[in-house]
Amino acid sequence: MTRQPGTSAAFSAAGRLLSRPALRPITRTFSNLHAAMYRLTRGKAQNRKYPTMLLTVTGRKSGRPQTVPLIYVKDAGRFVVAAAYAGSDTDPAWWRNLQANPRAAAQVNDERFDVEAALAPADRRPELWQQLIRMYPYFVEYQQRTNRQIPVVMLRRTEPNH
Repeated sequence: MTRQPGTSAAFSAAGRLLSRPALRPITRTFSNLHAAMYRLTRGKAQNRKYPTMLLTVTGRKSGRPQTVPLIYVKDAGRFVVAAAYAGSDTDPAWWRNLQANPRAAAQVNDERFDVEAALAPADRRPELWQQLIRMYPYFVEYQQRTNRQIPVVMLRRTEPNH
């Protein structure tokens, strides 16, 4: 696996380690801690180099809200995220939940709003994937770790209860 220019060896190694199924509880713990700090600081607990949002989805089995921090790029008023799961061979739960119910809630800094998710159309995916890679070069390594094509997901703002 080749490391992207501008990426850290330590961060790459940590990502490889955390993409293992046995370590998913640790990944969830860090994700929950990040989400709590994000809420507490209204989005200030993030690396400004990697714009981050909180996405709250409805669990497809539990029916309970589940929140995950995700880095994003903006494209034509939409938020674009990658269902990378650090290069795991399975899609992240938040993406499987959105496939069952595409309506979710987002928080960007201290602004909260409803969104609807859709897989990026095939003709847009390459361009959007490149935007994501330019912002977060580790996505290249994540794609190299897995045989699945990492889904590129578009989140469109919606009116409440629509």
